[in-house]
Amino acid sequence: MHKGKVYIVGAGPGDEKLITVYGRECIERADVIIYDRLVSKQLLAYAKEEAELLYCGKEPKKHGNIQQQIHHWIVEHALQGKTVVRLKGGDPFMFGRGGEEAEHLRAHGIPYEIVPGVTAGVAAPAYAGIPVTHRNYAGGVTFIAGHQSGERDRIRWDALSQATDTIVFYMGMANIAYICEQLKRHGKDEHTPVAVIEWATTNKQRTVVGTLQTIVHLVQEHNFSSPAIIVVGDVVQLHDKLKWVEEIW
Repeated sequence: MHKGKVYIVGAGPGDEKLITVYGRECIERADVIIYDRLVSKQLLAYAKEEAELLYCGKEPKKHGNIQQQIHHWIVEHALQGKTVVRLKGGDPFMFGRGGEEAEHLRAHGIPYEIVPGVTAGVAAPAYAGIPVTHRNYAGGVTFIAGHQSGERDRIRWDALSQATDTIVFYMGMANIAYICEQLKRHGKDEHTPVAVIEWATTNKQRTVVGTLQTIVHLVQEHNFSSPAIIVVGDVVQLHDKLKWVEEIW
């Protein structure tokens, strides 16, 4: 039986123009596209008319058995000889479970390719005028999945607080108060700048800037919610100077 092929494609952080050329080519030739909640719907317009579109969006705290369904779909359609695109927001290997999906495909002997995408942890700060590294402010950056904090905390807060200049939290809005408290408790100054960027790279993008001491109040005051990226570090000071999206939108 002829097996198809699966392309695990990073769709980028929101703005449909930020997908790679190869990513768009994969969409154009796909027989089946399995896409996430945060994928720009404009990207689906590149699909051929007869392509089957399968939505597998995961709402916060409502993941359920969706990942198992995705595993089933990508194998099922590939075994039918189809070209399958698994279209994921951002980059598939940056907190996107792309590695799990690749493992599942390998276990079933199905050929696949990984097509990297622009990740929100870099793109969101960039669209807010915040470079995650800068020769005068930050020589390194660490990316953290913020939703793992709290009851199932696996973050080494003592090491994290001291080991890097810039910290970028994905999926951390539900735990932002806990995140700030842990960073302060483990050595970060309460005046350390913090930015929260909501719906980055889209026309709904908003940014609020504060400190570890004030940011929780500010996001509550301005009704910020997911999806959002949290940036901690001195590079946040560059937001007011380098912000550019507001000038063109």
